Amino acid sequence: MLPIQLIPYFQYTVKAVIGSLFFGLSYWQRGQRGFYGASLEVDPESFVTSWLIRVWLGSVLLGFRRAHGELRKVFNLDKIRTSEPWGEVGVYFSAFGLGQNLEGSSLLMDLLYRYSRETGQFLFGIPSQYRDALRL
Repeated sequence: MLPIQLIPYFQYTVKAVIGSLFFGLSYWQRGQRGFYGASLEVDPESFVTSWLIRVWLGSVLLGFRRAHGELRKVFNLDKIRTSEPWGEVGVYFSAFGLGQNLEGSSLLMDLLYRYSRETGQFLFGIPSQYRDALRL
């Protein structure tokens, strides 16, 4: 099994993905649409593009939605509404106590470890052993 701080089939760590999403969320909260502003905030040598941030937003939301039932055992997720993606991910971050720029990165790692321990799954991404089950 991969280390918990990685996402199956992602080249970047969970912390890098979530950190980039915090940049995108802050731009969205200031009224900017799209993902370009967030891509400018990350280290230019990381080669993170606006398209990649868009993919990450979808993957992270899919993980949160898939895990919602398990996560609500520990966190108050009553304010979560499936709506605008940035708004939804922002409410999840807030429910988990994550601060801007991953001030609560230990909270993020605790969340990942807890979810993985309870379910035997990754919170984000789909490992190879489960990919065949998704094919029709």
